[in-house]
Amino acid sequence: MVRACFLLMLACALAGCKSVPPPTPLSQLNEQQMHGHALFETHCGACHYDRRDAALHGPSLLGVYKKPYLPSGAPANDDRVTATIMHGHGLMPAVGNQMDQQDLDDLLAYLHTL
Repeated sequence: MVRACFLLMLACALAGCKSVPPPTPLSQLNEQQMHGHALFETHCGACHYDRRDAALHGPSLLGVYKKPYLPSGAPANDDRVTATIMHGHGLMPAVGNQMDQQDLDDLLAYLHTL
Protein backbone atom coordinates (compact mmCIF):
# COMPACT_ATOMS: atom_id res chain seq x y z
CA MET A 1 0.00 0.00 0.00
CA VAL A 2 2.78 2.46 0.92
CA ARG A 3 4.66 1.54 -2.23
CA ALA A 4 1.54 2.11 -4.37
CA CYS A 5 1.05 5.58 -2.84
CA PHE A 6 4.70 6.40 -3.44
CA LEU A 7 4.48 5.29 -7.07
CA LEU A 8 1.32 7.32 -7.60
CA MET A 9 2.96 10.44 -6.13
CA LEU A 10 6.08 9.86 -8.23
CA ALA A 11 4.03 9.44 -11.42
CA CYS A 12 2.12 12.60 -10.59
CA ALA A 13 5.34 14.54 -10.01
CA LEU A 14 6.85 13.31 -13.27
CA ALA A 15 3.70 14.14 -15.20
CA GLY A 16 3.62 17.63 -13.77
CA CYS A 17 0.17 17.43 -12.15
CA LYS A 18 -0.74 20.80 -13.58
CA SER A 19 -4.46 20.20 -13.82
CA VAL A 20 -6.79 22.16 -11.60
CA PRO A 21 -10.22 21.20 -10.31
CA PRO A 22 -13.05 22.03 -12.70
CA PRO A 23 -14.93 25.33 -12.36
CA THR A 24 -18.20 25.53 -10.47
CA PRO A 25 -21.03 24.73 -12.92
CA LEU A 26 -22.93 27.83 -14.06
CA SER A 27 -26.14 26.32 -12.69
CA GLN A 28 -24.63 26.41 -9.18
CA LEU A 29 -23.51 30.05 -9.16
CA ASN A 30 -25.19 32.51 -6.82
CA GLU A 31 -26.63 35.85 -7.98
CA GLN A 32 -23.38 37.78 -7.45
CA GLN A 33 -21.34 35.17 -9.31
CA MET A 34 -23.87 35.09 -12.18
CA HIS A 35 -23.62 38.88 -12.50
CA GLY A 36 -19.83 38.46 -12.51
CA HIS A 37 -20.17 35.88 -15.29
CA ALA A 38 -22.20 38.38 -17.35
CA LEU A 39 -19.52 41.02 -16.74
CA PHE A 40 -16.85 38.52 -17.79
CA GLU A 41 -18.70 37.85 -21.03
CA THR A 42 -19.00 41.60 -21.70
CA HIS A 43 -15.53 42.79 -20.69
CA CYS A 44 -13.21 39.78 -20.74
CA GLY A 45 -14.65 37.03 -22.92
CA ALA A 46 -13.37 38.43 -26.21
CA CYS A 47 -9.78 37.83 -25.09
CA HIS A 48 -9.90 35.19 -22.33
CA TYR A 49 -11.50 31.78 -21.97
CA ASP A 50 -13.01 31.18 -18.57
CA ARG A 51 -14.03 27.53 -18.78
CA ARG A 52 -11.47 26.19 -21.22
CA ASP A 53 -7.77 25.66 -20.59
CA ALA A 54 -6.49 27.30 -23.75
CA ALA A 55 -5.30 30.73 -24.70
CA LEU A 56 -7.54 32.95 -26.79
CA HIS A 57 -5.95 36.38 -27.33
CA GLY A 58 -4.90 36.39 -23.68
CA PRO A 59 -4.30 33.49 -21.30
CA SER A 60 -7.10 31.26 -20.07
CA LEU A 61 -8.48 32.29 -16.69
CA LEU A 62 -9.56 28.76 -15.82
CA GLY A 63 -8.32 28.08 -12.29
CA VAL A 64 -6.84 31.57 -11.97
CA TYR A 65 -7.17 31.51 -8.16
CA LYS A 66 -6.33 27.80 -7.87
CA LYS A 67 -2.76 28.42 -8.97
CA PRO A 68 -0.19 30.31 -6.87
CA TYR A 69 0.68 32.80 -9.62
CA LEU A 70 -0.99 34.67 -12.44
CA PRO A 71 0.38 34.21 -15.98
CA SER A 72 2.31 37.46 -15.39
CA GLY A 73 4.14 35.90 -12.43
CA ALA A 74 2.32 38.05 -9.85
CA PRO A 75 0.65 36.30 -6.90
CA ALA A 76 -2.87 35.05 -7.67
CA ASN A 77 -4.78 37.15 -5.16
CA ASP A 78 -7.55 39.76 -5.24
CA ASP A 79 -5.13 42.68 -5.00
CA ARG A 80 -3.12 41.65 -8.08
CA VAL A 81 -6.16 40.60 -10.14
CA THR A 82 -7.91 43.87 -9.26
CA ALA A 83 -4.83 45.88 -10.23
CA THR A 84 -4.65 44.07 -13.58
CA ILE A 85 -8.33 44.69 -14.29
CA MET A 86 -8.18 48.33 -13.21
CA HIS A 87 -4.87 49.33 -14.79
CA GLY A 88 -4.22 46.69 -17.46
CA HIS A 89 -1.00 44.76 -17.96
CA GLY A 90 1.07 44.21 -21.08
CA LEU A 91 -1.36 43.97 -24.00
CA MET A 92 -4.40 43.91 -21.73
CA PRO A 93 -6.14 47.27 -21.60
CA ALA A 94 -7.40 48.79 -18.37
CA VAL A 95 -11.14 48.23 -17.90
CA GLY A 96 -11.47 49.73 -14.43
CA ASN A 97 -13.12 52.87 -15.77
CA GLN A 98 -15.93 50.71 -17.21
CA MET A 99 -16.94 49.13 -13.88
CA ASP A 100 -18.00 50.37 -10.48
CA GLN A 101 -16.88 48.72 -7.23
CA GLN A 102 -19.88 46.37 -7.12
CA ASP A 103 -19.19 45.19 -10.67
CA LEU A 104 -15.56 44.58 -9.78
CA ASP A 105 -16.55 42.62 -6.66
CA ASP A 106 -19.00 40.54 -8.70
CA LEU A 107 -16.38 39.83 -11.38
CA LEU A 108 -13.87 38.72 -8.73
CA ALA A 109 -16.54 36.50 -7.13
CA TYR A 110 -17.03 34.84 -10.52
CA LEU A 111 -13.30 34.43 -11.14
CA HIS A 112 -13.05 32.61 -7.81
CA THR A 113 -15.44 29.96 -9.16
CA LEU A 114 -13.18 29.09 -12.08
